[in-house]
Amino acid sequence: MAEAETRIARCTCGQARAVCSGEPERVSVCHCLNCKRRSGSSFAVQARFAAANVTITGDFATFELVGDEGGRSVHRFCTGCGATLFYTFDAQPGVLAIPLGLFDDPWFARPAYSVYEERKHDWVEITGPVDHYD
Repeated sequence: MAEAETRIARCTCGQARAVCSGEPERVSVCHCLNCKRRSGSSFAVQARFAAANVTITGDFATFELVGDEGGRSVHRFCTGCGATLFYTFDAQPGVLAIPLGLFDDPWFARPAYSVYEERKHDWVEITGPVDHYD
């Protein structure tokens, strides 16, 4: 039996970490205003893992947010550098979303979904075998 791959996500200062085993359940690009603000970029990319496959360490502060469609998410960010290490969604219990940029892995699985594209900057193009949603 093959051993599950382990990936480590870490914040900017390194005090907070998420050790993830196995493949993510989903990798997606989000163009919603909240993700843009959270990432400080024109879009955000995140990998979703079963919470049972992730070990979290470090000190966190918490921020709760209600999204465009009324769903609540809870964001946990490093108390040292402020980077969001992971967030959860009420609509998907047992799942953690981890920003892709926290993994030092340029070969990480590519996004399969691009959501809130009605808010996508017109100069951004998400290519490849990706499902696109407004």
